[in-house]
Amino acid sequence: MDINWLIDFVCLGRTLNFSRAAEDRNVTQSAFSRRIKSLESWVGTTLVDRSSYPVKLTPAGRQFLATAQVTLAQLTEARQAIRATEQSKLPQQRIAALHAISVNYLQPRLSEFARQIPDLRVRVISDTMAACCQLLSDGGCEFLLYYRHQHVEPILDETRFARKDICNEDLIPVAQQAAAVRNGWTLGGPSQRAVPYLSYDPDTFLGSVVDRTIGSRDTSLDIRYMDALAEALKRQALAGSGVAWLPAFAIAEEIADGRLVRMGGPSWTARLTISLFCSPDRLDPVGRALWEAF
Repeated sequence: MDINWLIDFVCLGRTLNFSRAAEDRNVTQSAFSRRIKSLESWVGTTLVDRSSYPVKLTPAGRQFLATAQVTLAQLTEARQAIRATEQSKLPQQRIAALHAISVNYLQPRLSEFARQIPDLRVRVISDTMAACCQLLSDGGCEFLLYYRHQHVEPILDETRFARKDICNEDLIPVAQQAAAVRNGWTLGGPSQRAVPYLSYDPDTFLGSVVDRTIGSRDTSLDIRYMDALAEALKRQALAGSGVAWLPAFAIAEEIADGRLVRMGGPSWTARLTISLFCSPDRLDPVGRALWEAF
């Protein structure tokens, strides 16, 4: 038995056409026909009625087709499971990170880390602040990357872990340039027109930071859209839907080419710190090298 015979037969059962099945299998029609005959010889009976056009499967062929499909599916599933088991034996450095940090800070640096640490294998787990902190606390990851802000209390017991402050990043109120000019959007003081506000979900860390930044100031902000993800708010802002507070790394290109413009003065911008946490005693040599590379 050759597994290719089963794949050939399933392909023929789908197309009911020798030439089309041979083309799909990337072999000549004569070679394909020989392989179907070899399968029939192995089974011990005719599987294909070649007297009609298109061809038909015999009753035995229809019965065997179901067996062939199940067999191939089981073989594929077993191979994938075995490969996954073997891959799981290889040490991975698990990094839990807020979505915005993962996309805009971590991803560009992973290739740099790979060059510095040849044996590095990384699994990035992008989630909410609470979920990421819980992963580190429970031992579900080796590293945690998250934002810190001076006026927002951390939900992680930072005293349990080693901390390295990586860099600062501003959370900037921005809007599409054309929409801001056309509608006369401003942040400072009351306005004749409501300013559509693209807000973070209030339960998110960035939502708390923005609320602190706005404070009790008198504004014309009117919530028109709410989402937990900075990338979703960015898309809305680029579409001209309103004003959103976005991480500087996420909008560097859009600010540079003028698609987005800053709204308000410096007092409307929040300074964040990207910090890295880990439990040093849980790190293997590759993990320690990664800690040093950050």
